[in-house]
Amino acid sequence: MALQSEPGSTHMRPEHYHAEVLRRLLEERKIATIAEFKQALGTGSDATVFRKLSELDYHTSYSHSGRFYTLDEIARFDELGLWSFRAVWFSRFGTLVKTVEAMVGASEAGYDGSELEALLHVVPNAALLALVKDGRLFREELNGRYVYLSVDAHTRRQQLQARRVYDAEPHALGLGAGVRVLPDELKAAIVLFSDAPGMSVGGFGETRVRSQGRTGP
Repeated sequence: MALQSEPGSTHMRPEHYHAEVLRRLLEERKIATIAEFKQALGTGSDATVFRKLSELDYHTSYSHSGRFYTLDEIARFDELGLWSFRAVWFSRFGTLVKTVEAMVGASEAGYDGSELEALLHVVPNAALLALVKDGRLFREELNGRYVYLSVDAHTRRQQLQARRVYDAEPHALGLGAGVRVLPDELKAAIVLFSDAPGMSVGGFGETRVRSQGRTGP
């Protein structure tokens, strides 16, 4: 049995709280809150719960203000690194801010706010604004709304090229939230646009709305 010292004393007493209790609770329920952990441990201390959680490989939800927890061995992350249980969403990347940053950076054509909301099942506006402010994402105004792109110049150029082609034919091309591999017809169209005179990243200014019709955060 684990021992724990009394405050201000070298005397050791048995540890009454065990991480295995939290593991069994999560194996049974899949997800749980701090309040449920405290009830299972028989403690009123948040610190005790977090001390025991630190002994486990766990994830915190990015939805529901991070109130829910699960074990890594329970979560079944999809190809995007997302998993949900009873409409509570978790990410392999951690918080909503880290998840948004990873999603945008890995995307073929960036995302606008509505696309990310459809993908993540939460409103991402606050996270997007924080990432732009911190210089971790780039924001471009295209066709009346903001599109969020990688801060890496080379990646951003490719994303802008893909986005311009997709915006021209959004229903004909199979690009949408979560796409990682571009359809062949979109790749071909991007090559044509890229080879056209004046089609540098700066050339995308033709699609921008300078003074009105802007939407998104």
